[in-house]
Amino acid sequence: MMVLIETGRQIGNRRLARDAEGARAGVGAVEGAVFGLLGLLLAFSFSGAAARFDARRQLITQEVNAIGTAWLRIDLLPEDVQPTVRGGFRRYLDARLAAYRKIPDLAAARAELATAARAQEEIWAAAVAVCRTPRGEPARVLLLPALNEMFDIAQERTLAARVHPPAAIFVMLILLALGCSVLVGYGMAGGGRRGWLHMVGFATAIAIAIYVTLDLEFPRLGIIQVSGFDQALLELRESMK
Repeated sequence: MMVLIETGRQIGNRRLARDAEGARAGVGAVEGAVFGLLGLLLAFSFSGAAARFDARRQLITQEVNAIGTAWLRIDLLPEDVQPTVRGGFRRYLDARLAAYRKIPDLAAARAELATAARAQEEIWAAAVAVCRTPRGEPARVLLLPALNEMFDIAQERTLAARVHPPAAIFVMLILLALGCSVLVGYGMAGGGRRGWLHMVGFATAIAIAIYVTLDLEFPRLGIIQVSGFDQALLELRESMK
C-alpha cells in the first residue's frame, strides 16, 4: 500500500505538471465513490466475521452443556453397560479436543474427527442396544435425545468452522484497498514534501482492519482465538473420572 501511495503521488505530480487545472477535475467524485465502497465492504466483512466468531463461541458452550447432560444421564443405564458407554464418551471427547488442537494441520484434524465419529457410533450403538431392552427403558426417553443433541451440536461446530464468505469478497477487499492507496497518493500530489504521517496512517489503519477481519474469520489460525473456550471442554474431560 505504501508503494502504491507513492506511485499515485508520482502520477499526480506528472499530471499536475502537464495540466495543473484539469488534473483535479472529477477526482473528488471518484474518490468519494471508491472510498465509500471500501468502507462499506470493510464494515460488512467485519460485521459478518464478528457474528460468525460469536456463533462459534456459543456452539462451544452448547457442546459443553450437551456433553455434560448426556454424561450425567448415563447413570440411567444398567450398571454393567455404563463403563462401556463412559469409555466411549472419553474417547469421543479426547478426539474432539485433539482435532481442534491440531489445526492448522488439516489432515491430522480430519483424522481425529474420524476417530470421534467412530466413538460416536460406538456410543450410539451401545445406548440403543440397551434401550431396546426392558432394562434400558428409563434411559430411552432421557439419554437418547441427549445423545442426539450432543452429536448434532458437534456436527454444527464442524460445519460452522467451514462457513466463510466467498474468496472473491476478500480478493475484492484487498484489491479495493490497493486501488484506494493509488487514489490517496494522487490526492497528495503537488506538495513539496511527502506526508508520511498520512501515508503511514492510512496504510496501517486499512491493513489492521483487514487483518482483524481475517483473524476473526479464521479464529484458530491467528491472534484472535476461540481456543480459550475449549478450556470448558477440558474441564469437562477432567471431570469424567
